[in-house]
Amino acid sequence: MAKDNEKSTWKEFVWNPRTREFLGRTASSWGLILLFYLVFYIFLAGMFVLTMYVMLQTLDDHKPTYQDRLATPGMMIRPKSEALEISYNIQNTESWDLYAKALDTFLGPYNNSLQTEKNNECLPDQYFVQEDSGDVKNNPKRSCQFNRTVLEGCSGISDRYYGYHDGKPCIIIKLNRVIGMLPSKDGEAPYVTCGAKKEDTDKIGELLYFPPNGTYNLMYYPYYGKKAQVNYSQPLVAVKFLNITTNEDINIECKIHANNIPTGTERDKFAGKISFKLRINTK
Repeated sequence: MAKDNEKSTWKEFVWNPRTREFLGRTASSWGLILLFYLVFYIFLAGMFVLTMYVMLQTLDDHKPTYQDRLATPGMMIRPKSEALEISYNIQNTESWDLYAKALDTFLGPYNNSLQTEKNNECLPDQYFVQEDSGDVKNNPKRSCQFNRTVLEGCSGISDRYYGYHDGKPCIIIKLNRVIGMLPSKDGEAPYVTCGAKKEDTDKIGELLYFPPNGTYNLMYYPYYGKKAQVNYSQPLVAVKFLNITTNEDINIECKIHANNIPTGTERDKFAGKISFKLRINTK
């Protein structure tokens, strides 16, 4: 008997024919509550759309409105490999040919013919500043030529194997792009130096830099962004290892030096520098 009463009570809660209530509410009550939530969520959606619209009006397609960048840009090498380790055997062509091909691919856009076609021949040793005229955007902005031949012995033109076949490999170093960065205060170009870590100091041998002194010319700065400077060619520095110790792992560190770029801090030890391992086997 009690079970029948519970069943009857449950049925009346779902649908009460006497009061015409469904789940404890009449049709008008359900209508009002659904209308409330419909209006409420339309209002929330409208607020979201309005907020996004106002925020988008403050953005520039060509440069970030707010730039919370690192004070010191990072660095990267080419050819790029897993764990930043370059290892090969001079006697095994396949082991080093992949590095030469990777450099060929990377330097393809720097061919002189392409640079002459797309970019300007700029005045060296000074910033190439291209300001906007008030609200009139000076876009797209021009870019300076960085010709592959600047890398001389590491350009892949006179030596298509980049020195890998005879144990004198070339490593190309690039500084990460930072919009608006001016690396120098007094016209002194930033430059790169490479050296072995303490345990390998006597094994690195002689180094040769291209361009001379491993400099990044000031005419490639400031950088205005990918959309504003469509044809921007990032400046490069190549390092050629002339007589590095073979058959051993050599730990190498390269750093950027510039009077307007802070050195790395304890919080970011790899800002403005890069470490990699080089091993050349002869047997």
